[in-house]
Amino acid sequence: MDNRAEVREFLVSRRAKVTPDAAGVPAGSGRRVPGLRRSEVAMLAGVSVEYYAKLERGAIAGASSSVLESVARALQLDEAERAHLLDLARAADGIPTSGRPRGRSARPAAPSPSLQWALDAITDAVAFVRDPLQNVLATNPLGRAFYAPVIGDGGRTPNLARFQFLDPAAHEFYPDWDLFARMCVSVMRAEAGRNPHDAAMQDLVGELSTRSDTFRTLWAAHDVRIHGAGTKRFQHPVVGELVLAYDELALTAEPGQVVLVYTAEPGSPSAERLRLLASWAAESANAGQRA
Repeated sequence: MDNRAEVREFLVSRRAKVTPDAAGVPAGSGRRVPGLRRSEVAMLAGVSVEYYAKLERGAIAGASSSVLESVARALQLDEAERAHLLDLARAADGIPTSGRPRGRSARPAAPSPSLQWALDAITDAVAFVRDPLQNVLATNPLGRAFYAPVIGDGGRTPNLARFQFLDPAAHEFYPDWDLFARMCVSVMRAEAGRNPHDAAMQDLVGELSTRSDTFRTLWAAHDVRIHGAGTKRFQHPVVGELVLAYDELALTAEPGQVVLVYTAEPGSPSAERLRLLASWAAESANAGQRA
């Protein structure tokens, strides 16, 4: 990905989101741009207009951390956006992020046996490993039953982004499809900033941009997100609606890979349905062994 273009488009898109009122500057008249002017951002960041214009043209290499922090404050970036700006700056300086190699192979890395044992030990929650490309690399038994619409019957590694934007079944599995779509792209955007030399990510973005108008529009918005924790709603074909809390755990042994755990509030209808799904998965597995 073109780092200068990424920096330029990100800064321009963030500047357009900050209104003069929110920034505490006079709106004046004859304003021809949405959000703030370059001169206003420069004033708020304490840098010259010429220097900020240089940054917004994508020439961010060599920018000091103090300048980047000032720009982040002026643009009212949230934590995910601030981290993304710093990642873009590191990439421009040629500094690899999180110890990840450049040009990583497109082949998903298989989880270690001990990691699979750990997943299998989680019996009352959905647990799975996801890589930066949104590939589902491993699951526990309940996770396989939960993600049956995503995993399907094919031998290809299931990919959450492809399922989201290219499989009609996603609209049924994700009742809040638009929200999930924005989250998916925002997480991918943040990852692309951390590792802009990943050819596999570039290929995936190119594929989805070609095949999905929605993905292409969302990608152009330059919104970024840190997954972290929260609540999601699903419509499972076997047990119906599931409202699940999720937590993301980074795998230090495999930079970029995370374990995601989905749990239901104890005593809730979703907790009961999750138990039913576990029973259904166990019965299906036993039936397959007897066949």
